[in-house]
Amino acid sequence: MAKLPAPPKPTAAELDLLQTLWPLGAATAKQAHQAILKERPDVTYATVLRLMQIMHTKGLLIRDESERSHVYAPAQAQDSLQTNLLKDLIQKAFSGSAKALVMAALRSGISKKEREEIENMLKEEDK
Repeated sequence: MAKLPAPPKPTAAELDLLQTLWPLGAATAKQAHQAILKERPDVTYATVLRLMQIMHTKGLLIRDESERSHVYAPAQAQDSLQTNLLKDLIQKAFSGSAKALVMAALRSGISKKEREEIENMLKEEDK
């Protein structure tokens, strides 16, 4: 059986746009631009539109062309893409060791609340 090609990895700018689109589900370039303006008032509509077009070409977004204004949606669910990126990071930066990744994350400074949440999650998994 042929192995499916790996989904494309987004650039930092593409990931920022996906972070905006995931809660929206689907949006026109205008809607995405308005949402982005709340965090980054310097981003132009033309930049958002062009990035969405590039992301569609790469397969990161799907596009509904049935209306005058095209509606874009992420091609992958947020958790799916994050899992793929995390697996890639573990392989490249931590020699395949998830433990090394977790230890580095814990050493880099987490809040007391985050530590408690992690401990609770681990305790739940032991049950």
